[in-house]
Amino acid sequence: MLVKIIKSHRNIVIICDKNLIGKTFSHEKFQINVKENFFNGEEKNKEETIEIIKKMVEEDATFNIVGKESIKVALETGIINKEGIKTIQNTPIALVLL
Repeated sequence: MLVKIIKSHRNIVIICDKNLIGKTFSHEKFQINVKENFFNGEEKNKEETIEIIKKMVEEDATFNIVGKESIKVALETGIINKEGIKTIQNTPIALVLL
């Protein structure tokens, strides 16, 4: 997984499956461009990603999560539930505003 944190008034945490960088997914009125300049971050394993999520939840961050592996980790941490996942062309995504 790739993890990137954009520091701002309210930090934005981007978690993305590495193999999705550069791809575009669309279905009806929904579209997501997994652009490298936004989604490309540092490669992290599952445990590292979980620790980042836990820390950033405490800081009241927002999250952009794209991809099966990334969504699975987010589900495990409890920051999302199945109802909060949208699927576009078989690719799960979730936006979290805590």
